Amino acid sequence: MTAELFTAVQRPRLRKLVRRLIDIYSPSGKEEEILAYLSGYLKRSGLPVTRQEVDDSRYNLLVIPPDMDIRMVFVGHLDTVSAYDLDSYEYEEENDEIFGLGAADMKGGCAAMIEAYLGAHERLRGRLPVALALVVGEEEEGDGAQELVRDYHFPWAVIAEPTDLRPCLGEYGYIETQVVTGGKRKHASLASPGQSPVETLLRILIEFSRYHEEKRPELIYNIRDLFSSPEGFVVPDRCEAWIDSHLPPDAPIGDITLELEEIVEKYRQKHPHPDLSLRFTTLHGGFSLPEKGPVVDSLRQAFMVHSLPWQPEVFRSHSDANILWEAGVKPIILGPGQLEKAHAPEESISFVQTCLAAELFHDMMVSMVSQ
Repeated sequence: MTAELFTAVQRPRLRKLVRRLIDIYSPSGKEEEILAYLSGYLKRSGLPVTRQEVDDSRYNLLVIPPDMDIRMVFVGHLDTVSAYDLDSYEYEEENDEIFGLGAADMKGGCAAMIEAYLGAHERLRGRLPVALALVVGEEEEGDGAQELVRDYHFPWAVIAEPTDLRPCLGEYGYIETQVVTGGKRKHASLASPGQSPVETLLRILIEFSRYHEEKRPELIYNIRDLFSSPEGFVVPDRCEAWIDSHLPPDAPIGDITLELEEIVEKYRQKHPHPDLSLRFTTLHGGFSLPEKGPVVDSLRQAFMVHSLPWQPEVFRSHSDANILWEAGVKPIILGPGQLEKAHAPEESISFVQTCLAAELFHDMMVSMVSQ
């Protein structure tokens, strides 16, 4: 890949922005510092930035050109997961690879979108029928995206999740499940078979695992958290687990939730246990867009210009795209970085690929003028 390709991208400016975003610690719910920085950055760049309140201290940053028929929004989330190590989450660089918390998910993608928007806005003298939305809270509740679609509607969206620059015209659905068991707290020496909330929960989880392996092997199933009361030498009075399930776009999410409820009900019938509850705290259906139409054609053309293979895929995680889809927006998921590096201790992203992402985003933005 040669530097001559990157005609619409100011590489030093983009590198500096990536570094600054990574160096600002912004876990979900604590995005205030990065919001303040980017608000000033966008204003100094001459963009019409506004704040959309999400809660008392957090907001989305929106760039929506006035008096324009907005045809597409570029969406990036500014929050990250909590740092694996607070002493070593910041920006580091080795050859082409940039390391740091959020490098792939998705501060590299956000920086690429911002750089692309600056170039397109200048090129078209502000007459750009495209919006930019930098949102909060994606790694937790998705409250930023929920607020975005509550107040605005856009026909299309591009979301810069780490897809390794493979276009994703579909996305997996998602079920977040909480299972809670309860019992009577007592001295550990008085424990009896089947009376511990921990044992009950483990039996339920074994049944869930068997269900996924035998009946729904296409699902991606992860026991994310498991807690009991940290009370010392006692039988705890409570235990809970949180479970993530990612489903292919065509998976019957309603049937799956009913089948999980049936597992719990059958356990209750065999082992009377009043303190046992199952709750689906998040349900997002997947989606799949057809590989046709002017917007998809313009993206395909951009891939051809940059000699990239056109091989549409389905994004195997959930993201703000699920929320936008449910609000009637057609999302395309496309961004630099690899999903397998997201949330990892050695998270990283290629700077060359980040520049190429900015070029693709720029081309898509400019193409909206003729849509």
